[in-house]
Amino acid sequence: MLVAVAVAALAADIVSKIIVVATLEDREPIRLLGGLLTLRETRNSGAAFSIGTGYTVVFTLIACGVVVAILRTARNLRSAPWAVCLGLLLGGAIGNLIDRLLRAPAPLKGHVVDWIQLPHWPVFNLADSAIVCGGVLAVWLAARGLQVDGTRIAGKDDDPGETGSAEARKPEAGGSGAGTPEPGACPVAEDDPKAPAPEEKKS
Repeated sequence: MLVAVAVAALAADIVSKIIVVATLEDREPIRLLGGLLTLRETRNSGAAFSIGTGYTVVFTLIACGVVVAILRTARNLRSAPWAVCLGLLLGGAIGNLIDRLLRAPAPLKGHVVDWIQLPHWPVFNLADSAIVCGGVLAVWLAARGLQVDGTRIAGKDDDPGETGSAEARKPEAGGSGAGTPEPGACPVAEDDPKAPAPEEKKS
């Protein structure tokens, strides 16, 4: 499942970039939906959403590390939701990594093709979208306590109030009513030396 999701995300990113470069390079942007969506071809030397331009080599090495980390994590993968999550992250990371390795101006310094623009939002591509969706899914799965190996952290879905109430209602050892004084009885221990002696019966 991880491989299928990663291949789908990577293929969508590569095909879309090929079409964008062939049809939108050095041309006017295409405005759709009344300006809500704009298609424009730009080159990004930074990270996702044009963050950190000028550090292309650094982000290339980080992307390589992310790919290696995901592949190492996949050895313990036993969860379908985590397979989708890691597949999105892997496909998006490889999609942008290919641009950095193969596109101008040089290997390891290639500029990523971005082409999707929303109002008041940096231009991005499908690889960026896959990375963001995978990151959001990872946060949600971690919050639910679901682990990569399919196990779940105990207590994530438990209500601590119920546990406290159950402990408060739990009877003490020795049976119900053990150690509870009867109504009207004097709460004084039998071996207390200060306890008054019982009155003798008159004959």
